[in-house]
Amino acid sequence: SINISTEKGTTKQAIEQAEINMQGIKGDAHSGKWHRQISLLALESIKKFEKLHNQSFKYGDFAENITTEGIELWQMRPLDRLYNEDIDLQVTQIGKKCHGDGCSIFRETGTCVMPKEGIFAKVIKPGKINIGDKLTYKPKIFKIKIITLSDRASAGEYEDLSGPLIEKELETLFSLKGFKYEIEKIIIPDNRRKLKNTILQNLSSVDLIITTGGTGIGPRDITVDTVKPLIKKEIPGIMDLVRMKYGAENPNAAISRSIAGVNDKTLIFCLPGSPKACKEYMTEINKVLFHLYFMLHSI
Repeated sequence: SINISTEKGTTKQAIEQAEINMQGIKGDAHSGKWHRQISLLALESIKKFEKLHNQSFKYGDFAENITTEGIELWQMRPLDRLYNEDIDLQVTQIGKKCHGDGCSIFRETGTCVMPKEGIFAKVIKPGKINIGDKLTYKPKIFKIKIITLSDRASAGEYEDLSGPLIEKELETLFSLKGFKYEIEKIIIPDNRRKLKNTILQNLSSVDLIITTGGTGIGPRDITVDTVKPLIKKEIPGIMDLVRMKYGAENPNAAISRSIAGVNDKTLIFCLPGSPKACKEYMTEINKVLFHLYFMLHSI
């Protein structure tokens, strides 16, 4: 079903066809220049709610713009896509804060399914949508590149411990949050040209680049000086936090020249080479990583 209303806080009425522009569904009160342009609720959720309360509801009663069938929408994640040849929607939010007495369903039943299982999306490609149209679900898969810089490790003289540690920390985070991901690790020598080329080759296709090693002041510590010109917007606060927090106990931690920043939609972090330092940095980076992604994508 496709449903619209001219006022907020009211149930929506079903229509046969809708025009979707870059602000949402034309004529709907919830359209606008924000991240919740279109709301969606699965028929599967509505049926569960009907069974729980032993009563029936119409499409649009939960103020959803689009009622779907065939997918459990609440299992999706922000940055996932729903599209066909005419439109493209990007998921921006799962659930919402309940309006309480401001919601007609809540006033009637004392609860509502939309805050828990409804989702919201913004328009990537405008077009027309009709009842019966099919949408393809495309989950966001985060592409991650971990680059270990070490002359000795690249020559096979000792085992890289920091790269696998970073990988494990990211796997734990992404699994906990329910996001899909792909991680690729490589080891290269402390070589400016090879590092620069590796980063440039991945900027357009990778969401996250993390380097480990080469953040000190030795003659072979070339990472920061090579990567910094490739960063368009620096994020100094997170690295300063790590230096201050862990440097209070171990002053050597304050010596690191680690940096963080972004180039277009790719986040870049340059971490020290020791596994202990990588663990400390990843502990703090993981706390803000998805917030950074959502900021980059304006959601």
